[in-house]
Amino acid sequence: MLDPVAWRDVRQEVSTGTLPGWDRVEEIVRDAHSRYSEERGGRVADYIPVLAEVDPELFGLAVIEVGGGLHDAGDALHPFSIQSISKMFVYALAIQEYGHERVRQIVGVNNTGLAFNSVMALELNSGHPMNPMVNAVAIATTALMPGATAVEQWERVREGLSAFAGRPLSLDGVVYASEAETNDRNRAIGRLLRSYDRLAGDPDEVVDVYTRQCALSVTAHDLAVMGATLADGGVNPVTGERVVSEEVCRDTLSVVASTGLYERSGDWLFEIGLPAKSGVAGGIVAVAPGKGAAAGFSPRLDEAGNSVRSQMAIGYLSRALGLNLFASAPARSHHPESVPSSAP
Repeated sequence: MLDPVAWRDVRQEVSTGTLPGWDRVEEIVRDAHSRYSEERGGRVADYIPVLAEVDPELFGLAVIEVGGGLHDAGDALHPFSIQSISKMFVYALAIQEYGHERVRQIVGVNNTGLAFNSVMALELNSGHPMNPMVNAVAIATTALMPGATAVEQWERVREGLSAFAGRPLSLDGVVYASEAETNDRNRAIGRLLRSYDRLAGDPDEVVDVYTRQCALSVTAHDLAVMGATLADGGVNPVTGERVVSEEVCRDTLSVVASTGLYERSGDWLFEIGLPAKSGVAGGIVAVAPGKGAAAGFSPRLDEAGNSVRSQMAIGYLSRALGLNLFASAPARSHHPESVPSSAP
């Protein structure tokens, strides 16, 4: 059994390497965008009516360095709704508010291996939420936001995500209305959570706050800034504001690494090696701790609800920029040419 309490007094050393120079990163970002601009795989989401109307040709890519370097390509400044990507940042805010242990006890940290809107995942675990990056557990996490009313909770969510983005984020009213008219499944999940005594507050009000958080308008550039804040130990690299603690970043990224792309999370981590979170509007943000974050936006999705172009482009960036957390090379001391000769 793991005992994280016993490790808390151990001094933590961090070494994650650095990115290439600004010009080289800029070149690679533009190359990644160009390489996948003609990709036509996947289809736009249609279970939220307004998302079915989006231009499928939109494609933006952004990389933000922890030192503040900004790199945008294509439609990186085109607005879209954050959708499920909001889950990772609300989860971070919840840990910041309540701490590692309490949030883990309430919402769990394990991947269910089921679809993002699964009801069965709750029933199979006697109502205990497991995966903070799917709807049921994200709704329970949103319920943890401080506030005496649903309005106050919503403001805490909006202000918190705005701090991550480094600018005020606003609600896309059209997307919110479209989702609110069609989110019967989420309302059912809210009531199911309540029946298991796993949800604080009125389930319909909590689901409404959750629906609003998913309808916040962002860009790929915003997502990259938000991800880079987690990469930079909780400090927004653009504004210099501390948003969450270093420990919160570690907890959030460890969960996102194993759960962020739904049932494809294992494939993503194996191939790309980065914590990442996707949303059905076509966004993905991937985080390289100590280096920065890459974000993509393209509306065509695979069967699991992940942007096809964004996955490809971020995968290319991971390799070209050396972002994979699990990649390594032999130590220089092992190279024959670096070993001093023993000859006299």
